[in-house]
Amino acid sequence: MLYPHIAHDEPLFRPPSEAGSLIFQITLGCSWNKCAFCEMYTSKSFRIKKEEDIFTEIKAMQVYGTSIRKVFLADGNAFVLSYERLSRILDRLNTSFPKLRRISAYALPKDILSKTDEELNQLADKGLNLLYVGIETGDDELLQAINKGETYGSTSQALIRARRAGIKLSVMILNGLGGRKFTEQHAVNSARIVNEIQPEYLSTLVLSFPYGTDHFKKRFAGNFEELTKTELIAEMGNFISCLELENTVFRSDHASNYLVLKGILNNDKEKLLKRIAKVLEDPTRAHLRPEWMRGL
Repeated sequence: MLYPHIAHDEPLFRPPSEAGSLIFQITLGCSWNKCAFCEMYTSKSFRIKKEEDIFTEIKAMQVYGTSIRKVFLADGNAFVLSYERLSRILDRLNTSFPKLRRISAYALPKDILSKTDEELNQLADKGLNLLYVGIETGDDELLQAINKGETYGSTSQALIRARRAGIKLSVMILNGLGGRKFTEQHAVNSARIVNEIQPEYLSTLVLSFPYGTDHFKKRFAGNFEELTKTELIAEMGNFISCLELENTVFRSDHASNYLVLKGILNNDKEKLLKRIAKVLEDPTRAHLRPEWMRGL
């Protein structure tokens, strides 16, 4: 939700579920900003916003104090801030918005690992109770090819620690990320890491090419062959078939997805797999999003 008292530094991105949230940019850009597939913050140089400027914006928004229920901290990985800085910002938010019930942010696994268990517990107690993390894949070979700067081990360790501290997780896997060469190991190992973490929320997006496939291939460390619609859906079926989750809200309904899938995993696992199987049996009769609708 945009308010007249804040001048956001564009482009500004937020998860779909934060549509009604008050957004404060406490960092600008992404501190890593090297992933082969991501163009979100390539137009920005990463910097940390001055604390006094953040507090000035928070004070200006106090006029809406009692109506603010959710706050999202941007940009790409606001959780990169030190515990001390985040703690002061959370304290100011809580005193300024008495009916605030959720504070969330994007995070990289390395951002979580930089904090102690006690610091994670304290941040959760202060209301930072949801982190959005792009896992992308659980396959170490593919993580290296896309220059993610993380490993299976660093991602698993970080996210399990966050959950233990009482912070909920919304994680994302990128369908088609490794093309034909990696499709099997991408699906299997992505399911394996999600099974270890047991996040509250799981979503999948389809790899897209805002600057064309050739641009992506130049950034990808290896051979890349783009998957067809049918191959993307088959990879999704492989991924879901390997999931063993207790109670995770699953959404594959982003604009990039050809096939919309929703459910609670593993409760709805067989239902989702049957739908995928039906599509694969006769893709010509399936209700897939046409190409022109993707990205809208």
